[in-house]
Amino acid sequence: MAQATQEFGEWPLKRLMTEVCGSGHKSSDDLTRAQATEAFERILADEPDPTTLGAFWLANRWKRNTPEELGAYVDVMCERVEYAEPDCDPVDCGANYDGKGRTAVLGVAAGAVAAAAGTPVVVHSGDRVPTQKQDAYKHVLEELGVHTELTPSDSADMVDETGFGIYYQPAFNPAIDDLFDRRDQMGVRTFVNTIETLANPAGASVHLGSFYHLAFAKKVVDTFVESEFHDLDRVLMFQGMEGYDDVRPGYTKVAEWDAAGGDDAGGSEADGTADAGAGSEGASFDDFEIETAEYGMDLEEDDLAVDDVAVESARITEEVLAGERDGPFADAVAVNAALRIYAREDADSIEEGLEAARAAIDDGSAHEVLEALRDL
Repeated sequence: MAQATQEFGEWPLKRLMTEVCGSGHKSSDDLTRAQATEAFERILADEPDPTTLGAFWLANRWKRNTPEELGAYVDVMCERVEYAEPDCDPVDCGANYDGKGRTAVLGVAAGAVAAAAGTPVVVHSGDRVPTQKQDAYKHVLEELGVHTELTPSDSADMVDETGFGIYYQPAFNPAIDDLFDRRDQMGVRTFVNTIETLANPAGASVHLGSFYHLAFAKKVVDTFVESEFHDLDRVLMFQGMEGYDDVRPGYTKVAEWDAAGGDDAGGSEADGTADAGAGSEGASFDDFEIETAEYGMDLEEDDLAVDDVAVESARITEEVLAGERDGPFADAVAVNAALRIYAREDADSIEEGLEAARAAIDDGSAHEVLEALRDL
């Protein structure tokens, strides 16, 4: 093993544990940016022994990471990411990489619909990432006959040719992929599960993600602001099913951040208030509520449950895009597409995005996007 102080600096993980973050959630301190940077550089270099690494990851989980720490971790990761920017500027969809196990993955269908309506969309996915190791974008697309294990350059071409594209984690983010076995041994999520969704491999200016609690959306926004690598214009996040970027039916909270500030969030739906504490000076952070029933959608999360996530999600995607299926799944795809269209400001409100999404399904252009993906 290399001499830590000679190769990295003065903060091996064991010292960080004993002197900074490992004394329990009430008495521990947060890491400085420099300490967090060095820590993650050591981890990606496979320098810490497994016991120390596991302890450090758990200590970070228990004390809860600050945006400054997460921003440092993101930047260390991004230095190793292979970026490939398409000519268009897509919406970056950062779903949790360890997948879903109970409800359909709707983002493939929603992305194709948004693309057909003029909003390019990028998704990125691993292959059954720890801890859940469930079905993600990759598995649904493969069931649909779409090739997913692409180089970043090929992914960028896919976006430009079809309006929708998938970036495959082992290809664009091999440093994080190399952590698979160590993450698998942990048995619980770590900060890696958070930062890998923020890689933004297409260099998009708009990020769309999800949260369980609004505080996490604010933390993600502040992480992007703390990051010296990312320079986003907008972030849109909502309460998602199973932590994925599929909006929860019924009552849902939506968070919207605009780097340049902006008017009321959500068009006519807005009832949130700006929060100057999230983001940089001059930016706006708003949260507002939506009810899917207000869009004529009588659906609940149980209506979107499936037994075989990859297989059934692919079949649902095919049927909705072909105009052969209505009801809860078609409604859910349309509203998720509308949020992507609204996130990029290709519609002034979610209602306007919903009209564009339904038109793209009705005129067959959404299904043409899927056929173009298969033909690549």
